[in-house]
Amino acid sequence: MKSDRSAALLLMGVAILGIVIANSPIGPAFLDFKHSYIGFESIGLKLSVEHWVSDLLLATFFLVAGLELKYELSIGVLSKPASALVPVLAGIGGVVVPALIYVAFNWGTDYLGGWPIPTATDIAFALGILAIFGRGLPKSARVFLLALAIFDDLVAILIIAIFFTSDVQAQWLAAALVIAALHVVAEKYKKLPINYVRVITFLLLWYTVYQSGVHATIAGVVLGLIIPAKKTHSLVAKIQPWTNTVSLPVFAFFAVAIALPTFDGAFSSVFVGIAVALPVGKVIGITALAVLANRLAAKPDRLDLETLDFLAISGLAGVGFTVSLLMTNLAFVDTQYIVAEATLAVVLGSMLAMGFGAWLSQLRGRYYMRKHREENAAS
Repeated sequence: MKSDRSAALLLMGVAILGIVIANSPIGPAFLDFKHSYIGFESIGLKLSVEHWVSDLLLATFFLVAGLELKYELSIGVLSKPASALVPVLAGIGGVVVPALIYVAFNWGTDYLGGWPIPTATDIAFALGILAIFGRGLPKSARVFLLALAIFDDLVAILIIAIFFTSDVQAQWLAAALVIAALHVVAEKYKKLPINYVRVITFLLLWYTVYQSGVHATIAGVVLGLIIPAKKTHSLVAKIQPWTNTVSLPVFAFFAVAIALPTFDGAFSSVFVGIAVALPVGKVIGITALAVLANRLAAKPDRLDLETLDFLAISGLAGVGFTVSLLMTNLAFVDTQYIVAEATLAVVLGSMLAMGFGAWLSQLRGRYYMRKHREENAAS
């Protein structure tokens, strides 16, 4: 459960299983179940099965993202402007260029609202593929990819909070802020069973944020950010194995479980925009700005990575998958046939990016291993 490799393989497996089941003879029954409503109507919590998964279960993944973000901003790579320069600038390129490519394909259409879809990076998937194929790469490769993906997550969180929020209920938002403030105080009392308090806070935050009209996954981020930085590492070690093997796979299974649309020989601009923006936009945007930033950085803050290394890592960062699928459902919630096309485009674009990144990572890993052998032989 703690293996990056296993997490990536599991995500791939459940995605394939989801799309196979949805288009099998039992597909219609499964899709009816996916869209069936369960819950507690008296307290405003009657959601479809799919929404329980994307709103509540995925909030645990965003909790981990919030914890990692808190650590990196307080203690880690993003805590010092000089050391954060390369991954942050690369992250900006990895958001802006894919968004512009998507906009270019969809300008003048009703689908411009899907521009955030190709901006995301799936941390679990990208790190898993790097662990499988990137053996031999410098350790800074993983640090760079992690910091880059965390910055991408921060951008995704802001996009969800700003662009996918409607009809904000101020009283519920105020209640969420009060709960968050009380938890900050609770963290300071050592006699409290703090892990149980965190679970209760998480559930209360999730409920109030959901009722406020802001996307409920933001509750996980808020809790992650208000937990003291020195405690985040241990919590990530406890929670991440469960998010990697339960939350993300279950979400991926439901998100990719769609009935394949019947194409009339032409794909929509949404499909083409996403399928091109994820692999091409990420590679161009991240590589260009990473190389530039690494040259501008002072020598102590430069990463020991070459242009081809940044190119390989940018390919892995093009694996949008889970967060891109979430944004797909948020952007086109009222247009199911576009959701189906966009979902396929996310899967295809992520696969192309993954294939390129894995291939080049393996080549670069072999290059560094050969280089080390030659240096050892010479010494």
